[in-house]
Amino acid sequence: MKTQAAILVETGQPMVIVDIVTPALNPGQVLVEIAFSGACGTQLLEIQGGKGEDKWLPHCLGHEGTGKVIEIGAAVTKVAVGDQVVLSWLKGSGIEAGGAVYDWDGRKVNAGGVCTFQRHSVISENRLTKLPDDLPMDVAVLLGCAAPTGMGAVFNVLGAKPGDHVAVFGTGGIGLNACMAAALAGASTIIGVDVRENRRALALTFGATHAIDPNAENVVAQIAEIAPGGVDLAVEATGIPAVMDQAVHATRAQGGRAVVIGNAKLGSTLTLDPSLFNQGKSIMGTWGGDSVPDRDYEKYGRLLTNGRFPVRDLMSDPYALTDINMALDDLAAGRIGRPLIDMSIF
Repeated sequence: MKTQAAILVETGQPMVIVDIVTPALNPGQVLVEIAFSGACGTQLLEIQGGKGEDKWLPHCLGHEGTGKVIEIGAAVTKVAVGDQVVLSWLKGSGIEAGGAVYDWDGRKVNAGGVCTFQRHSVISENRLTKLPDDLPMDVAVLLGCAAPTGMGAVFNVLGAKPGDHVAVFGTGGIGLNACMAAALAGASTIIGVDVRENRRALALTFGATHAIDPNAENVVAQIAEIAPGGVDLAVEATGIPAVMDQAVHATRAQGGRAVVIGNAKLGSTLTLDPSLFNQGKSIMGTWGGDSVPDRDYEKYGRLLTNGRFPVRDLMSDPYALTDINMALDDLAAGRIGRPLIDMSIF
């Protein structure tokens, strides 16, 4: 069947809207009619060439979304035709079936195990999770990346507990989910740090008790005034090495921990004063908040719909797939928290 897709043809150039032909399903693959797709900084980095040479051009993109199963390949048992599903780059249970190759007027278009910037997509079984009960499909897009990465960093990696002081550097989609998780864990102080006024304002509605503009203040000094001695936990969600350094410095001696989530541009380096480690501070990494889709997504879904936070304010007004480049530009400029691509808009 033919379907419309936004594909990357040339690094550093806008995505191109084309019609592609879906291939026959291999064992372990599932054909999904996409309802909604999100987008994050990882796609921006890839489109801009920040991840290095791209050997797979032209290819499909997008790693978070929701949709309905319309066909299953041999050996698929996790989902059935008609199921509503969350699509995520994080691997859960099921077959690792790899990506698909589409046809674009005789030209091959590559795709990974999950791609969502298209109306129909061939997905590897292990990138699908059944939609949690009572979770709207638009909000559920957050389960594809932002919620498991941001919430997981706080719950799974840092193990936040009541009374903790927490700083979140970068309050886009992932950082706002980290703010929510810190509040839900009972943190007494949550400091959102972002250069954009609109995102600082959002942080205050998503659990932050304080918001800091790093362009106007010495961030580490200001955090020390709010949380004397430094915060217990810091979440870095910008991908900027200088901010990673600030995150570690902002933590307290003898037990302060910082987790780095943000993807830095290929070739970036981070230089740290080794005395930080002698002070008993730690810097940690994570793969998607150490989240496990089959274990965690139902829980995250309940947290997103508990009514405590205005979750839809994190998401943009819907864009059509044909406006994908506008959505990505708005994301890059920080005008929105998380873009929402609505496949029902033509």
